Amino acid sequence: MELILWRHAEAEYGIPDLERALTSHGEQQAKAMARWLRDRLPDGTRVVASPARRTQQTATALHRRFETLEALAPGASARQVLEACGWAPTGPGSVLVVGHQPTLGEVAGLLLGMRGGVPVRKGAIWWLTGRAREGSPVVLTACLSPALLAD
Repeated sequence: MELILWRHAEAEYGIPDLERALTSHGEQQAKAMARWLRDRLPDGTRVVASPARRTQQTATALHRRFETLEALAPGASARQVLEACGWAPTGPGSVLVVGHQPTLGEVAGLLLGMRGGVPVRKGAIWWLTGRAREGSPVVLTACLSPALLAD
């Protein structure tokens, strides 16, 4: 199974947290990463997003249907995210999760056997591939920041 973790792009500061919108820079980050993803996502990739406005805007840049899952809201645990997206390392298919830090970093760290989370930059993706292998059931296929995609 492929699991692509996409952190929302740069957002405004403010309260309430769920209403924070992308900045103009964040919109550009989301568009750049969406262009890169559109060319590479496997057919049939399920796209799921947090209900927060900034994740909804990031997911919208992909120009694909996506599901909004309350289980991906800010403060979710890594296990909640994996359960919500149906993670099965040796299972078929692919899921793109548009969510938040530190949760996405915790998901990546957990799956890669680390003792904590990893830093995931705003607008960046971490692409993990499950495999049926002893010792390391998950490999990091790609890690990409939108800054590397500048036109």
